[in-house]
This record gives sequence, C-alpha cells and structure tokens, in this order.
Amino acid sequence: MKICIFEDASENLFPITYTRAVFELRCGYVSLLERILRNYPETPWCVFTRDYLAGVVKNRLEVPVNDLSQLKDDTVLFVNGRWLMQPDELPPEGPEAVGIQGEDIVCIRATAETLEKCAADSLEKVLANLKEALPAVEMEVTLINYPWNLIQENPDAMTADFAYLGNTGIQGNCSKHAAIWPEEDSVSDQVYVAPGAEVHPFVVFDVEHGPVYIDEGAIIYPHTRIEGPAYIGKKSYIVGGKIREGCSIGPVCRVGGEVEEAIIHGYSNKYHDGFLGHAYVGEWVNLGAQTTNSDLKNDYGTVEIYVRGKLMDSEDTKVGAFIGDHTKTGIGCLFNTGSMVGMMSVLLPDGEPFPKLVPSFCWFFRGRVSRGRGLKPLLATARTAMGRRGVELTDADVEMFESLYQMTKPERDEAIRKTRRK
Repeated sequence: MKICIFEDASENLFPITYTRAVFELRCGYVSLLERILRNYPETPWCVFTRDYLAGVVKNRLEVPVNDLSQLKDDTVLFVNGRWLMQPDELPPEGPEAVGIQGEDIVCIRATAETLEKCAADSLEKVLANLKEALPAVEMEVTLINYPWNLIQENPDAMTADFAYLGNTGIQGNCSKHAAIWPEEDSVSDQVYVAPGAEVHPFVVFDVEHGPVYIDEGAIIYPHTRIEGPAYIGKKSYIVGGKIREGCSIGPVCRVGGEVEEAIIHGYSNKYHDGFLGHAYVGEWVNLGAQTTNSDLKNDYGTVEIYVRGKLMDSEDTKVGAFIGDHTKTGIGCLFNTGSMVGMMSVLLPDGEPFPKLVPSFCWFFRGRVSRGRGLKPLLATARTAMGRRGVELTDADVEMFESLYQMTKPERDEAIRKTRRK
C-alpha cells in the first residue's frame, strides 16, 4: 500500500499557504502532514500540490511530488491534506470507498486495478473518476477550511499531542528557581523539558488548564510565564514572554511580549513587547517592537475576514491576524481584528490600524500601498535573513517567489489604485 496526500481549497487558506502546501501547516506540535503519517509508519508515501510549489516541497520533504507514476501497481490510500487526523482515525486496511464530508473528498482507498481503470493525466481527474467509480461513505472528521480553524483547533491538538508523545519530566537544564503552578505533585507530569533545553530562574509554567512542552534546544529566559496548553519548538527562545494559553511556537523563533492562542510557524521573530493573539504567523516574519494586533471587536460581534478577496463571517468573536512569510513590520504597527497580511511586504506605522487586507510584495507607508523597490531587493533581504539562521534561499525558492509575484499582481495593483484615489 501507498499513501498519497493531496491538497485542495488552498486559496481559502491564503496568505499562509502561498508558500507551503496545506498539509505543511502547523496545528499542535506538528504539521498536518506529520499527523497523517504517524498513523502509517514505514508505509511509502507521496504528495500532490500546486505546480509552482512542487520544487520547494520536494526539497523540504524529499519524496515524490506530483508524480502520477506513484499511483500504479499497488493499493493507494488518498488522504486530504486538510485533515486534522487523530491517532488511528483511518485504518490502513479496508474496502474500496470514497470518504466524503459535504462536497469534500476526505479520503479514497483504491486498488491497483481500479486505479488503472480510472487513470487520467492529472490528479484532479483521477480523484473525480474514483469518486464516480467507488461507493461513497459519509465521514465526520476535522478538516481545516480557513486559517482561523487552525487557531480554534490548536489547544485541543496540543493536549492530544502531549498525551500521544508520552514525554514528561525535566530532561534538560531547569533552574531550581523556576516554578510549576499549581503547586501539586500531580501536575509535574504535565511539563516536559527536553534534553538540551534550558529553563532559567524566575520562569513559571502554569499547567492548570493544559500541559507545557519545551522542545530540544529551546531556552526560556527569566521572567517568562507560560500557560498550558503550550508548545515551544526546537531552538526557540522565549525572552521574558507572557505566553498565554493555546500557543504553539515552531522552531528557531525569538518571542517576547504577550502572545495568546497563536501559532508561529517557525524562524520568525516577535522579540519585543506588543500583543499577538488568535493569529498565525508564517516563517521569516519580523514583528517590530510594539507591533500589536486586535483579536476582539468592541461590540463583541463575530469577525469578518477577507477570503479570496471577499469579506466573509468567521462566526467567531476572537480572530486576530494571519501573516504571510517574510513580511516585516516597523515599530508600533497596528493590525485590525481579522487582518489578512500577504507575504514579503514591508509595513511601516502611521498611527492607525492597517487595512484588514494587505497585499503581498508591497510597501505600506503613510496610509498608502506602493510597489516599493520591487522583487529583487525583497529576495536579497530574504537571503540575508535566512542566512543569519544558517538556511539557504534556493533556486526553487526564487522560482516560487517569482511565480507568486506575478500571481498576486492583480490584488496588489488594485490596492495601489485604491490608495491613489484617496
């Protein structure tokens, strides 16, 4: 048997899926992809994604990407990459069928013979043919449909991950002047400090409402308070942070100030004071000092968010900002409730909240959107920022950004026209 993980509805998850496949998004301690694969150890697998992402995804995952030859000569279990899969939720063996939820294909199990009959020149056509040929079974699972779904599911996902991994106790270097709250012997099994991690004096882990997991090489500096459920990723530093419940911080981040129910994908900085709440921040983002987002309206109403260029009701009252990769903010920047911020943009403060929709590859200064200096200087900045963490900007990365620069041009041009009319 082979596992084939595919993505769909990726545009509903922009801007955080501009530069990654939907199954590379994080929720809990790991990505959606890792959640799926841990159910099928030692099983060969492949992925299908958007064409412009194929090169970078292949570099990151080192598996076949968009290769239809992988769908021959064996039974294939197709899995939707938006599935927030639980342990043992989909057995590896079973009858041929199409699992559906509404209009979405959740999974398909098909034999080599059926796949040969349903062969086509694209995965979309293969899936459509299989849907016609095989019996449908209704399923109730958690699919990530919009960016805020990741934030909604994150606390429970972290609690489940802590139980799944089964790691507890202090394996790293933890000061005797750090504390766990509540002060009960029974709560010590709700904290894990991995080998190579450091916890400095005057740090508090509050596990009253969930566990705290400090991964390898992470450093928690003095005067930090972390409320569970929380995850601090490998080689990340928390610098005097007020890390409230529901935060998942990926590898090699530098985080301070107040953070609540947020996911920071990895390699991003929020070093200084300022509030980040109910937000998803991509990679290589730098939030300047006092950068703050709103995550609650003054009238406590549900938050409207731009999806595919149009406002839609999130049906949630707590929604912050979603920020694409490589975006930088100056000091004192303010994001409105339910902001969508593109990738590789430079945002400078003007004393007022930014618009709820900020395009990619632009400069925002004094209330106006401009093209700035173009793509080449942005790529040069990206190369410098990545090099500081020992990561290379590859040719595949450059090709991806060049494709995205053209793809996002209409949205950017429209924003520029609007500011000129003002």
